[in-house]
Amino acid sequence: MNSYRPLLIALGLIIFWQIIVLITGVEHFILPSPLQVAIAMVDRFNIIIGHAWFTLAEIILGLIFGTILGTVSALFMGYFTLARQWLMPLLVISQAVPVFALAPILVLWLGYGMVSKVAMATLIIYFPVTAAFFDGLRRTELGHLELAYTMGASRWSILRHIRIPAALPSFASGVRVATAVAPIGAIVGEWVGSSRGLGFLMLHANARLQIDVMFAALFILAVMAVLIYFSMDAVLRRLVSWQADTQPSND
Repeated sequence: MNSYRPLLIALGLIIFWQIIVLITGVEHFILPSPLQVAIAMVDRFNIIIGHAWFTLAEIILGLIFGTILGTVSALFMGYFTLARQWLMPLLVISQAVPVFALAPILVLWLGYGMVSKVAMATLIIYFPVTAAFFDGLRRTELGHLELAYTMGASRWSILRHIRIPAALPSFASGVRVATAVAPIGAIVGEWVGSSRGLGFLMLHANARLQIDVMFAALFILAVMAVLIYFSMDAVLRRLVSWQADTQPSND
């Protein structure tokens, strides 16, 4: 039953959507029916998929760079006290400025190509990964640290063999959050300035009142985001496979 649950939820949402269209009689240029969206998706499938590959590349690259940058920053803050004193205020300040407000600046500096969109996604992903991993590093079991210090372990050995493994569940949580918000950076960047991508396609379809095309692009984006999230979740579960799942089951 669990394997079919996402399909049943999706089917229920589509039926609910169709019922709203039938009951309200809303115009198709405001809310198209699922059938109209499906027809638009079939008619413009090659165009939508072409833009989808561009957006997918931006999301994946943003995830890679944001995760690497966040991991390195958290390790530096966890190992070096001086780095923690300087990087933590910068990390807080970077989040005080709305990331979306930086999108026009990134497009101005880096151009209308993929680089500015990847940079936008990287900035959004960076904070949850850094914050979650660093929080895990500094919440290592005190007894384990005291035992390691008693046995004469070096700071690097403690970080490598005790603190990092203990912080992996927190790191996994941060990456899951980052994966969920990663498409936002790419799409916002494409809205601000781009010539390719699903965000670009949605913006231009909306301007031409091709709302069915806009919904078709949105559907492809949602499918991509869900697939990326569950793929990353499967990888992270293997990474922390030793961690027991204590969530009670009602099945």
